[in-house]
Amino acid sequence: MRLGLVTGYSGAQMGMPMDVILQAEKAGFDSVWTAEAYGSDAIVPLTWIAALTKKIRLGTGIVQMPARTPAMTAMTAMTLDALSGGRFILGIGPSGPQVVEGWHGVPYGKPLQRTREYIQIVRKILAREEPVEHHGSEFNIPYTGPGASGLGKPLKSILHGRKDLPIYTASISPKGIALAAEIADGVIPVWMNPERWDIYDAPLKEGFARTGGKKSLANFDVAPFVSCVMGNDIEKCRMPIRAMLALYIGGMGARQKNFYNDYAKRLNYEGEAVTIQDLYLTGKKSEAMALVPNKLIDEVALVGPKERIKERLAAWKASPVKTMLINTSSIETVRALADIAL
Repeated sequence: MRLGLVTGYSGAQMGMPMDVILQAEKAGFDSVWTAEAYGSDAIVPLTWIAALTKKIRLGTGIVQMPARTPAMTAMTAMTLDALSGGRFILGIGPSGPQVVEGWHGVPYGKPLQRTREYIQIVRKILAREEPVEHHGSEFNIPYTGPGASGLGKPLKSILHGRKDLPIYTASISPKGIALAAEIADGVIPVWMNPERWDIYDAPLKEGFARTGGKKSLANFDVAPFVSCVMGNDIEKCRMPIRAMLALYIGGMGARQKNFYNDYAKRLNYEGEAVTIQDLYLTGKKSEAMALVPNKLIDEVALVGPKERIKERLAAWKASPVKTMLINTSSIETVRALADIAL
């Protein structure tokens, strides 16, 4: 089992848990991942980490596609990959309409089509086989639309990137998972229950089939985010997971457009998902938290004493998952997981 460390994005004050990251590298963790929402970005912290580490791989989990042109993302990926000695993993995602339109000020559009074209363009830039041209429904390079000067011309990257640089996409929808299986090197889901592989199996097979036999689980990585809170008081360990699940199921998106709420329903928590959202959106956050089932927490997270976590890890090891991206800020937890899983 490969382990990655998820550092997330910063709160009100910028911070970097370098002691935890350095311990993860020392303990044999394969990768460390940064994130972004609408505060700290994912790239600057990862660059800082790259400068202070030697061998751990560096992933973005994720950078928001609507925040950057495909060319800008490719430039950033090539630069950080080169400076880190080939350790970079590009994780991208569409974000959600509230952030895309409310923060970045661009249309949410068609996220699946944008993902397809985005990866096509990034791969063309990395390959450097010819000057980049792309004329799709989401991107037009060189640009020829309203306001164009008419002077744009196809260009080839000055910097020689790594054409096989891995690209992961974040997705929990069946169509998004299938698309990742078709065009990416891995997928980053959240709240995965290793005993519900059926949620992923059919979409993955659909995506692999589109490649004409070129892709399978042998050369594709399913790398879920898994929160881990270790301690003797199980209920106390569940509390931060409970709060996170209530926030995402209840309030991370509009009532009619919440991908996490839809996903909770596919995990067989349809009634709870509806009620949690109703309570959360009417300001009853404590009541929403109280309704998050212990069973759901235990299925998608690692909580409790070390021995309990070890028992739960057996289900992960028995699944097709080969990479777990662990969300923890505890050095002791990093050490314990390395001892159990590696």
